[in-house]
Amino acid sequence: MAFDYDLFVIGGGSGGVRAARTAAATGASVALAEESRMGGTCVIRGCVPKKLMVYASGYGEVLDEARAYGWEIGEGRFDWRPFREKLHAELDRLEGVYRRLLDGSGVEMHDQRARIADPHTVELADGTRKTAKHILVATGGRPVRPDMKNAHLGMVSDDIFDLETLPKSVLIVGGGYIACEFACILHGLGVKVTQFYRGAQILRGFDDEARGLIADSMRERGIDLHLGTNVVEMCPESEASDPAHHGGTGSDAAGGNGVAEAAPGTKGPVWVKATNGDERVYDAVLFATGRKPNTDGLGLEEAGVELARGGAIEVDDYSQTGCPSIYAIGDVTDRVNLTPVAIREGMQFVETVFKGNPTPVDHALIPSAVFTQPELGTIGLTEEAAREIEPVEVYCSSFKPMQSAFAGSSDRVLMKLVVSVETRKILGCHIVAPEAGELIQLAGIAVKMGATKEDFDRTVAVHPTMAEEIVTMREPVRRS
Repeated sequence: MAFDYDLFVIGGGSGGVRAARTAAATGASVALAEESRMGGTCVIRGCVPKKLMVYASGYGEVLDEARAYGWEIGEGRFDWRPFREKLHAELDRLEGVYRRLLDGSGVEMHDQRARIADPHTVELADGTRKTAKHILVATGGRPVRPDMKNAHLGMVSDDIFDLETLPKSVLIVGGGYIACEFACILHGLGVKVTQFYRGAQILRGFDDEARGLIADSMRERGIDLHLGTNVVEMCPESEASDPAHHGGTGSDAAGGNGVAEAAPGTKGPVWVKATNGDERVYDAVLFATGRKPNTDGLGLEEAGVELARGGAIEVDDYSQTGCPSIYAIGDVTDRVNLTPVAIREGMQFVETVFKGNPTPVDHALIPSAVFTQPELGTIGLTEEAAREIEPVEVYCSSFKPMQSAFAGSSDRVLMKLVVSVETRKILGCHIVAPEAGELIQLAGIAVKMGATKEDFDRTVAVHPTMAEEIVTMREPVRRS
């Protein structure tokens, strides 16, 4: 059977674009459909704009630190509007880069939604049908609101980048990395931040010691973090008829007078009652309570593709679905939801399907970072997970780094290694420190190669640095 294309990719995010380009480089005929903007979540409404906001939010502390070092600097003031304008210009530029890369690779682009009509046919929104020998689904995921009355009054992470002005106060609901990152970002930009998380500690799934230090640091910076707390009910402030609802323990949105103006682009002001009995009005509410794979209405199940609970596409080690001609990569499979992982999965798909070199996806020992203030960099097993598997030694050092200690800051950093007693291999490395994301990328190479604690010990320290602690810890703080 003759097909229109060798490959049709649904989704123009980082994984889909990389797969399309690398497949086209083999001589395959490739098309790609994207209903929104090329670049996907990471480039348009995720990693890139978020990291630029992380940078922006950190300059307030830099000014304070500079004064402690003798610099005469006036009071700084952040202006959201020029930053937002430049941010959107940068995202436009990056989308243009993605389009030029696809065009230069010979990939045919379709700027519209696509769905699967049968195992070898894709139907575009305009009714056009295209056939392909292989179909790759790379549609990513999206943030979701909780199932509760008036949840539509709250923003999700996608909305942050389109705010016309920043709210004066915000309630962030959630305790994962997105919630914690935006809590730190918005606080750093001058927003009064309250955060609710229903669990006992933020950043579930990360090392307990590391996430505890980050929670303490967030509170010390002024973020009003409430654990074991959730929203009971919420409504527009104008509908909260009980006078007690207009402030309760104090209206964060309006300086206590119970009258708040919504920041353009937000859903507020919103009255919120919490499980701890607290009642307040917030200028905005941000739900960071989970994400969902983008599989709705794609025609997957009709084509023989199985979906897991929650809507994720079921795939094997080679990213192949139950329908042999259909593959899926990235967040839509809900395996490891990180942009570099989606890119790697896309490359391994091409290696398998178009280069005749079957290559399973490798999800072992993936380094990652949480861009809170301070940052968390991590690779491998947490202490808690490791000791459930085998006996371990834990090497750990927490201290005030020279730069911030000189400025009088109470900030602490953490360097931690989890080591197998039997093999001496580093099972996990966890760093809480400024630029921890940069540090864990380099440490991750050694851990991925199977470095032992003695390999770290044989490495001469770079002095004076924070990172030297990672190679100077000689005695374990505990064994289990």
